[in-house]
Amino acid sequence: MTVALPTLRLIGSTKQLAKMPSMWLTDLQKIGVAFCSGGGLFLFGGVLMFFDRSMLAMGNILFLIGLTLIIGFHKTFMFFARRQKLKGTAAFMAGILLILIRWPLTGFLIELYGIFVLFGDFFATIASFAGNIPIVGPYIQMALQSISSGRRNAELPV
Repeated sequence: MTVALPTLRLIGSTKQLAKMPSMWLTDLQKIGVAFCSGGGLFLFGGVLMFFDRSMLAMGNILFLIGLTLIIGFHKTFMFFARRQKLKGTAAFMAGILLILIRWPLTGFLIELYGIFVLFGDFFATIASFAGNIPIVGPYIQMALQSISSGRRNAELPV
């Protein structure tokens, strides 16, 4: 349960008590963020260790547990079961299965495809967030604009 606490902020030249909505995470969601972060670190470590099967499997398990804790079981199930995302869900789950049956490189590549299909909508949000990073943000934004400018004016085949 999230509680909005009133805070003092200056409005004009007088101090007024303004109620600002809280964007805090619950304790369960904070634990979910920790699990997702740990899953990402294990996946990264598994790739660095030349596709170590156990690290990749642990990363996948931690990521799925974290996602479930952040958005809830029902929303997680509905996210993976959407008709538009079935191809990505199948690729993601097939990749996890291939990693578990000792085909880590093939499984990781198929899983990566599934991640791009499933979470492709969030990449624009992540890119805009990365553009606001204090020192390197403008450089990231210029690189993203140069990549996207070629596709923006291109004609699409019909």
